[in-house]
Amino acid sequence: MSATLAADEALARRRSAGERVLSLASGEIGLPVLPALRERLAAAADRNAYGSVAGSQALRTAVAGYWGRRNLAVDPGLVVCGPGSKPLLFALLLAVGGDVVVPVPSWVSYAAQAQLVGARPIAVPTLPGEGGVPDPVALREAVALARAAGRDPRCVVVTLPDNPTGAVASPGTVERLARAARDLDLVIVSDEIYCDLVFDPADRAVSPAAFAPERTVVTTGLTKNLALGGWRLGVARLPDGPLGREVHTRLVAIASQIWSSTAAPVQAAAAYAFEEPPEVVAYVAACRRLHETVVRAVAERFTAVGADLAPVRATCYLYPDFEPLREHLARAHDVQGGRALAALLAERHGVGLLPGTAFGEPDSSLRIRVATSRLYGETDAERTDALTASEPARLPWIQASLDRVGEVLADLTGFRDDRPTPDRTTR
Repeated sequence: MSATLAADEALARRRSAGERVLSLASGEIGLPVLPALRERLAAAADRNAYGSVAGSQALRTAVAGYWGRRNLAVDPGLVVCGPGSKPLLFALLLAVGGDVVVPVPSWVSYAAQAQLVGARPIAVPTLPGEGGVPDPVALREAVALARAAGRDPRCVVVTLPDNPTGAVASPGTVERLARAARDLDLVIVSDEIYCDLVFDPADRAVSPAAFAPERTVVTTGLTKNLALGGWRLGVARLPDGPLGREVHTRLVAIASQIWSSTAAPVQAAAAYAFEEPPEVVAYVAACRRLHETVVRAVAERFTAVGADLAPVRATCYLYPDFEPLREHLARAHDVQGGRALAALLAERHGVGLLPGTAFGEPDSSLRIRVATSRLYGETDAERTDALTASEPARLPWIQASLDRVGEVLADLTGFRDDRPTPDRTTR
């Protein structure tokens, strides 16, 4: 069971039982659908026929334009659409075959999907502050050892920007990763679903496709930048050349046996979204500003109590490390690792988040993943206000959640904040 979905279900049970809960586990982007997208989905509701396995020509052309504007030109014939990037990633692992190198930490499903396709994940640590991309030197060593032991690594998965850390690997690290993959004859699968949620436009993540275009598959979707997780729409960009075309052929064949075709009305709305008209661009920019404001406000609560936290540069995720507080946590709460820390926060305070072990960390790690995207409001009206407010962190419901985070962390660590209470004006 996905650790994220399991945590969501546990919180839902506690909420239905009348308990006070604070959801910081799920990466669901809790924001209303852009009206223009709703209209296009409704207008396409009569499209009830099966379509092309790879996706409609209109969608694939729009996606090619989207990537072209990001300096990743692609033939629409090498774009494949699926019911979410998650099934696409799973099908890609099947299409490439062999064992899979995954970064540590990394999204909860990479290693699990590798095991489901009958492969074995090969865990390689990331460099400090550069989550999502395996350390290129360690990658070379791990693949050499695996092959010497008779294993067959063929693929390395990367995330740019990263879930769980909110980090963006440097172009230099990505280039060295691409060079290592070429030397080791590995396919790179680059999950770039968060690429539009980098806070500083000058800090945009650089895809490994820029350095190893002949062996890099790129995936993305509308789940994060446009808050459309329930619409289930993902796309993959296959590299031009013999390797890419072989993987494309296998991927489409696998898709034909699993999902046949992605929902046609969703494809129609997605084609419009990937064309990036002004209202879509403005909506994504508003989402990005909201994510940055709230995630930084939550980050301040963690650093205030002494947790280590690298600056978050993208997404709505934090990955604080309570290692500096290990002695206090052991003495005051008998907490020795991330699982116990997450359990304590859930049982004592109703705060749901994920331990680092869910992302491949060792049991002793005191790192946890915090997702802030469910703090924007309980209703569409509140969420819309959060999107349009000049200071969303000062909205009463968001400020209440921030205060709750501060209270819980103070109780956990014994920290006392003597700063004056801020003005709660909402605008």
